[in-house]
Amino acid sequence: MATQKRGMRGLGAIAVAGTVLASGALTALAAQRHVIDSLRVRVERLEQTTQAQRDANIAQQQRLHWELLSKAMDDAELAEVLDTYEQGVSAKKQRQFLFANALYTNALCYYRIGNISREEFFGFARGILQNPIFREYWYATRPHRATLIDASEEAELGRMVDDLLRQLEDADGDEWWVVGEPPAD
Repeated sequence: MATQKRGMRGLGAIAVAGTVLASGALTALAAQRHVIDSLRVRVERLEQTTQAQRDANIAQQQRLHWELLSKAMDDAELAEVLDTYEQGVSAKKQRQFLFANALYTNALCYYRIGNISREEFFGFARGILQNPIFREYWYATRPHRATLIDASEEAELGRMVDDLLRQLEDADGDEWWVVGEPPAD
């Protein structure tokens, strides 16, 4: 009987030690979980801050782009610097092309910062391609777009507009607003 009591006490001590060990492990896991959750929240905040800074940089670049284009539109001598078309264009046509560029890059900026969806960008392109001056600008700047990195977002959107323009030229002009398949976001 004495042996059984000692064995029971030994098992009880082992059970208590196991319980203490498990309790300690759970406490350590809970503390580790708290640290991981805290780090996850910090990473999310950093990602949000990075995105906000990226959007601010894009907006600032858009403002600078508009200022430069405005100066060129107002001054024919400055506009000559931007005349990189294969065939020369008149001063009037150059100002129109600069404005077409401003319209397009504004829509591109809106898309990049999330103010419009890809489908809305597509709709904008479909509408602006109805203007013959914009179409002429788009054709004249094809070599410029060819220099973009194929995998870039700007190159991808440019190809989408190129494809839409081909579809519009092949379609019945009376129903241009239904031409093309809007992309999925």
